[in-house]
Amino acid sequence: MSGASGAVTERERRVNTWSGTWVAERLGVELAGDERLRGMLGLALRRNPKRAHLLVSNVLGKHVPQTPSVVYGHGVELGRRVRELLGDTAAGRAVVLGYAETATGLGHSVADGLGAAPYLHSTRRPVPGVATAGGFEESHSHATSHLLLPEDPSLLAGDGPLVLVDDEFSTGNTVLNTVRDLHARYPRQRYVVVALVDMRSPADAGRLEEFAREIGARIDLVTTASGTVRLPEGVLEKGQALVARFEGATSSGARGTARQAPTGPQSPSGRVTRVDLRWPARLPDGGRHGFTPSHRTRLEAALPAMADRIATALPATAHRVLVLGFEELMYAPLRLAAELERTTTADVRFSTTTRSPVLAVDDPGYAIRTRLAFPAHDEPADGPGERYAYNVAGAGFDAVVAVVDSAADTPALHAPGGLLARLAEHTPHVLLAVVPSYVPSVAQDAPERPATMLPEPLRGPAFSSYAPEEVGWLLQDLSDVTLEAPTEEREEAIQSGGAHYAESLPVEYQPSEQYQRLFHNALDASAARLAHAVGVVTETVLAERSPRPVLVSLARAGTPVGILMRRWAQHRHGLDLPHYAVSIVRGRGIDANALRWLAAHHDPRDIVFVDGWTGKGAITRELAQAVEAFEKAEGVTGFDPEIAVLADPGSCVRTYGTREDYLIPSACLNSTVSGLISRTVLRADLVGPDDYHGAKYYRELAGADLSVAFLDAVSARFEEVTEAARAEAKDLLAADRTPTWEGWAAVERISEEYGIHDVNLVKPGVGETTRVLLRRVPWKVLARAGAGADLDHVRLLAEQRGVPVEEVPGLPYTCVGLIHPRYTRGATGADGTAVTR
Repeated sequence: MSGASGAVTERERRVNTWSGTWVAERLGVELAGDERLRGMLGLALRRNPKRAHLLVSNVLGKHVPQTPSVVYGHGVELGRRVRELLGDTAAGRAVVLGYAETATGLGHSVADGLGAAPYLHSTRRPVPGVATAGGFEESHSHATSHLLLPEDPSLLAGDGPLVLVDDEFSTGNTVLNTVRDLHARYPRQRYVVVALVDMRSPADAGRLEEFAREIGARIDLVTTASGTVRLPEGVLEKGQALVARFEGATSSGARGTARQAPTGPQSPSGRVTRVDLRWPARLPDGGRHGFTPSHRTRLEAALPAMADRIATALPATAHRVLVLGFEELMYAPLRLAAELERTTTADVRFSTTTRSPVLAVDDPGYAIRTRLAFPAHDEPADGPGERYAYNVAGAGFDAVVAVVDSAADTPALHAPGGLLARLAEHTPHVLLAVVPSYVPSVAQDAPERPATMLPEPLRGPAFSSYAPEEVGWLLQDLSDVTLEAPTEEREEAIQSGGAHYAESLPVEYQPSEQYQRLFHNALDASAARLAHAVGVVTETVLAERSPRPVLVSLARAGTPVGILMRRWAQHRHGLDLPHYAVSIVRGRGIDANALRWLAAHHDPRDIVFVDGWTGKGAITRELAQAVEAFEKAEGVTGFDPEIAVLADPGSCVRTYGTREDYLIPSACLNSTVSGLISRTVLRADLVGPDDYHGAKYYRELAGADLSVAFLDAVSARFEEVTEAARAEAKDLLAADRTPTWEGWAAVERISEEYGIHDVNLVKPGVGETTRVLLRRVPWKVLARAGAGADLDHVRLLAEQRGVPVEEVPGLPYTCVGLIHPRYTRGATGADGTAVTR
């Protein structure tokens, strides 16, 4: 594989050499059978004390990358043959059971070929709260114990035929163990065993029939090919010695690619890009808890759009593409790969990572040419260990699409030496597609629900008007709940102590035509200044917080800033940074479930919290206290509670784009500049202990939405401010940026001078003042003497609400909004509601 002439020779050798020759010649192993057998199987050596050889299927999609239509077609064809065997009536009552990990996708495919048959596969991943409906041992396997965890316990309780699917039928022990266990619990009259190959020895051939007579049931066998592996005496010991010799000679292969394997391009490493599949809500990721005909119908309908999202994310130069599934997660990536194969011109292949340790030898007569080793990344029940991807390195893939479930989307997946990094060593483009791990309804109320089972982030267009890759919302959708209350009623309830501000929402302010003109004028005037600040804060984060940060914005004011920072990182550095939005509530803390999800899916040390601006620093303090409490309670460490903000006029943080107090146009509006998402909600009757905080998506305001227009206007100015922003960030990194908290001191002073005696009613800065005028009952606005156009929208809002604007010399902020401290009913506000002060 090193030169052009060598490549030709290699291709010729591949065509003319059976991929079992190497083992057969050295161990005397003989593969005997019908003419199809050698085309379907090769041989390799296991690192397993129970069995020396491994039959490597060329059509299973596990160890050998294969065309997805070939992999899927073999399973479907077997299913059709089972239907012919059973007849339509019996087939209509059949249940299909597949074996983890190798046959999970094959079993799914057989169920598809059989027709409308429900499907379940065994698993090695226990799930809290889901009762075990059965279990059995696979004695020769690397990981022996299998669990059956159907969401619906009646799935196995019917009396129709049970179809058991495995990749190979060798001794029959696994099938006998399964049937023995299930027949004792759910007796039935008929079983059908399905396998790609029947490799029983003559001694084992009669055991199935004897067992069938013993339990009084019929057991049929359906396979694609059949034969026998003839093993010489002492083959186990010889195989172990051979493995030890080769492993010793390639000790660097113990972690990584075996030395004798072609390693492919090592530098530069490929780029990793996340692709949002928009997997349908509550659609199981596979058959671990059961997969019904209705699930299959939903998947079929969603496949074209999901595959198209992958195709769109692939570079135009990607002509040879591997879709790589993850251990038991075989069917969903197989179907995505088959759809890509059908709808694109690329040479698409499919294979899957595995637990099985196999020797890699770079020889055309050996089935496992290369091995990538990496740490387990799904926090397996049997503890940490290595996992493998075979025949990927050196295979010439222009891109690899790694498809994992969300339980496996952990820091270990993204870490140096993890699967994504290993793949990036051998292909210029790695795409990551995450399928939500299905949580059965019976498990959702289980105590101490694992973070990996929390819902996946909400994304647009189903939730928010932002593009799905721009932000994932770690919130629950409360769009159908009436939460709005008149401003005056809310203020009275809040100040009287009868309600918390996060328990309801203000009625969304609808800007007048004059106010909208002010917004657009302000955006035109300040877009370059905003772009500069975005560049400064992003460059600072990348330089001193993390080279690949995970941006976590505080919903909702922080979210547009988080998106702009993500765009800057992409524009300036080619980085595709994850970005999520979480809820933090003053006096209640940050959403602990959102932190649990983040800690399960990312390294907490990479998390950078983002907000729009600081006022007096209340949220800065709230976040620090909440993170400290969370880490103590959860035993999780690494979160840095310091917020990165666009503007820090209160001098409350070290990481900022500017400390000037000027108009950020996204503060002028509410949801219509924040993806049409409401402020977050935390109310006990709506948000349980295992729920994310809530928010509403105001779809009905789409006609007035300026969210993307705001982002695009600022992003368009990135190029012109790049050098200046980089220079200022460099200067800031060398400067003393210790917070002085002068904003807090100013707020305390104002609170006393104006007889308010409550700092929570003093809202400093242009952004906070705007919020007071839009959401609360304002008393007055203090404006710095000589403040100019930055306050045009504030003056207009104040005029509409009948609020005086008082100029104050020497004010440390451009303006300060004061909420009325003695709220009663009586007078009339700008909107016609009664307000008295």
